[in-house]
Amino acid sequence: MPIFEPVHIGTVLKETYLKEYKLSVKEFASKIGISRQAAYDIINGKSSIKIETALKLEKAFKVPAQYWLDMQTQYDLWLARKHVNLDNVEVIAL
Repeated sequence: MPIFEPVHIGTVLKETYLKEYKLSVKEFASKIGISRQAAYDIINGKSSIKIETALKLEKAFKVPAQYWLDMQTQYDLWLARKHVNLDNVEVIAL
């Protein structure tokens, strides 16, 4: 388990892509075809991306959808390890 918090995809989008391309959240949302609220939620770490959004990011920024999905999965798994209670789960493996 990582000892540090993985970067949320919204941070990468905001600090790298939106900044580099000088895009507002509204412009970003319009260019990739999602609502301004959905873009705001992703950028501010309040929402995860879905496969459809990863495909849109792939086309917009020419960065593979798998990159975006892997980043999201790493973050989600880290968060789940912090919050999911596994006390009542028994080991089944030999």
